[in-house]
Amino acid sequence: MSFPRPFHTFRPHPWHGLDPGSDAPGLVRAYIEITPFDLVKYEVDKVTGYLHVDRPQRTSSLPPTLYGFVPRTYCGGRVARLAGVERGDGDPLDICVLSERPVDRADVLVRAKVIGGLRMVEGGEADDKIVAVLENDPAWARVEELAALPVALVERLSHYFLTYKGIPGSPNPVRVDGTYARAHAHAVVRAALEDYAEEAARPT
Repeated sequence: MSFPRPFHTFRPHPWHGLDPGSDAPGLVRAYIEITPFDLVKYEVDKVTGYLHVDRPQRTSSLPPTLYGFVPRTYCGGRVARLAGVERGDGDPLDICVLSERPVDRADVLVRAKVIGGLRMVEGGEADDKIVAVLENDPAWARVEELAALPVALVERLSHYFLTYKGIPGSPNPVRVDGTYARAHAHAVVRAALEDYAEEAARPT
């Protein structure tokens, strides 16, 4: 019995070593960091590429969807200008992916169709949350626009991001300046891909 080829003897970095997919910005590959079952916020370590514990969730809120990022994206100047602020947060572009069936593990890849987004700003920096549906999902696959989602679900997403870093008695560093439709979401994804290409080309 022989090994199937090609095979890798190393693990590619989820942010830098994977590609966003040839059909971006409409259909993207997403790396999932946390699920709707996680009471702990996990995040990819930027150096090693492994998931690490960022923090236990302070509130009882759970992420309403799968949550992760689009590889080889960067929230820099272009993303910031679309959000109407001076700078991006310097992280990969976040994405929330709807799935009818429960996906109860992170550190997985999914293909997702972009349908809209939340214009979120944290500490004055653009921190957009793209909203997408799992490709070929039996319940959500035909959804094309954020406006087609139940209002309560979009409100739940906004509430989660407005509270997930909140500390009682302290000012909230996060604001959600509304939602946007598929066309603008595509523009945000393109901007993040271009910001990444520019940042990756900078000499170190």
